[in-house]
Amino acid sequence: MTLAYPIPNDTALEPPAEWAKLRGECPVAHVQLPSGDQATLLTRYEDVKQVLADPRLSRLLNAPDAARLSDTDDGGLFSSEMAAIIPDGGEEHQRWRRLVGKWFTAKRMSALRPQMARIAEQLIDEMVERGRPADLKASLGFPLPVYVICDMLGVPAADRERFSYWSDTLLNLTKYEKSEIDAAQAEFFQYMSDHLAAKRAEPGDDLLSELIAAGGPEDGGLTELQVLVTGMALLVAGHETTANMIGKMVAMLLADRTRWERLLADPSLIRTAVEESLRFDANSGFGLPRYLPEETEVGGTVLPKGTTVICSMAAANRDEGAFDAADRLDLTRSPNPHLAFGSGAHSCLGQALARTELQVVLEVLLRKLPTLVLAVPVEELERLDGLAVGGLLKLPVRW
Repeated sequence: MTLAYPIPNDTALEPPAEWAKLRGECPVAHVQLPSGDQATLLTRYEDVKQVLADPRLSRLLNAPDAARLSDTDDGGLFSSEMAAIIPDGGEEHQRWRRLVGKWFTAKRMSALRPQMARIAEQLIDEMVERGRPADLKASLGFPLPVYVICDMLGVPAADRERFSYWSDTLLNLTKYEKSEIDAAQAEFFQYMSDHLAAKRAEPGDDLLSELIAAGGPEDGGLTELQVLVTGMALLVAGHETTANMIGKMVAMLLADRTRWERLLADPSLIRTAVEESLRFDANSGFGLPRYLPEETEVGGTVLPKGTTVICSMAAANRDEGAFDAADRLDLTRSPNPHLAFGSGAHSCLGQALARTELQVVLEVLLRKLPTLVLAVPVEELERLDGLAVGGLLKLPVRW
């Protein structure tokens, strides 16, 4: 029998029981996707790392024999014409990463910290003013990353609700009809097109203005379309994943409140606590698909050309072969070579930004709301359905 994927799971923070079984007995497993197409699921650390780091394998699922992820998917986030506009590999991809990556260095993130902390403090003050219980995800988790990425792209933060809807249509595998997805993408495309025209007329100190100033491919820069799609991709990737991770991280730390108290007693553990929350996250969404343009051996199994592989980084991050006491959240774990941001040439470009936002949120919350507790039993926390990146519906808290 072929396993249905994503694997259904009722609990918000715990992994499905199938992960351990798959890692132990069937680390290279046949699965059926929401579209009905077949794919191969990887759950072991070494196998996932190998596939993610292999430059021959494509992140784009636009080959005729590639699996569609969902039944509304004739491309979607991973295989649409838009995704194909950003170079997938080789020197062109490296050039794109160099141009865009300059804005995501650890040095730039350090410079952004005070501003991030101010935003976090203001959002927490507003949440406290509205009274308790509060939804920490809606009050802090969602708006903070949106404000930050909008600022980096020179986009008005007042438009954040629209971005939320557009990114949801791009990342949700089950919620929307194809017509809704197409309409949202067209609106988003038009918005970004108008925004770039305004930046050309009046450049600012932001990433998109700098990409425009770098000139076209003949000057070592990007095409107009590549700049536009880069803006769209960063807006989606730059807020949705971190917004959800803020909620999950705080939920994990409050689910056993001795963890929160340990951080209150020793805030120097914030950095390792963030890394461990990223590793321990059992609700990180779909995983990363890869298309095999040639026959490839993974975990002792030869996978034929044309196979679509789903890399479950979350399952790999719970692999006892890679992490001691992998099923225990250890706030002091170091080193922690988790795969939450992928691996190799396609590892997440914005990981320094995500790490900084998570660290700042934790610093400010511990300082301003030391008495923070979950307002519902952990069993009552609900998962978001259908979202490629995984998250909680809301995070009710008191203080």
